[in-house]
Amino acid sequence: MFVLLLGCRGQISEKPPIHPVPDMDDQPKFKAQEENRFFTDGSAMRVPVPGTVARGEYHENEEYFTGKDENGKPIDYIPEAVNLALLKRGQERYNIYCAPCHSRVGDGLGMVVKRGFPPPPSFHQDNIRAYADGHIFDVISNGIRNMPAYKHQIPVKDRWAIVAYFRALQRSQHATIKDVPEELRDKIK
Repeated sequence: MFVLLLGCRGQISEKPPIHPVPDMDDQPKFKAQEENRFFTDGSAMRVPVPGTVARGEYHENEEYFTGKDENGKPIDYIPEAVNLALLKRGQERYNIYCAPCHSRVGDGLGMVVKRGFPPPPSFHQDNIRAYADGHIFDVISNGIRNMPAYKHQIPVKDRWAIVAYFRALQRSQHATIKDVPEELRDKIK
């Protein structure tokens, strides 16, 4: 047995390698688009069983992963703890993915627009400010009009961070003195 295994250890040769178990080389299988006479439709590719969930796509908390409640309505809150770390991450991701079109201040006059593309709406318009957080998340995920979907490029947690930063950008242009704690109001007058 040892001599047999020693002969299979591999050497530089012009001959094909010796395989004691050739099952891995010659597997009975059907490739995509191939005919398969076993099934009545003659196709080797099968439709997934109803209710099948792709690996890595099962989510217990659909609100977190879709931005919508069980009725399909956008949620009106960010399902993450909004803190400085989340806002910084959101700013970083926003500057990478969103600022080229929307600009760093969210006015819709980014570098892409300056090169001739149609401008996106300003985040500071009243109708945009009225959107639910889940709607903004859905737009980032699935796109809208000229905006492409970013769900494959931006992880879910980062999309929520961008929503938090988006709200901070809006607040920066529409804050009132009532938003500032009383003990700090004297410092900004």
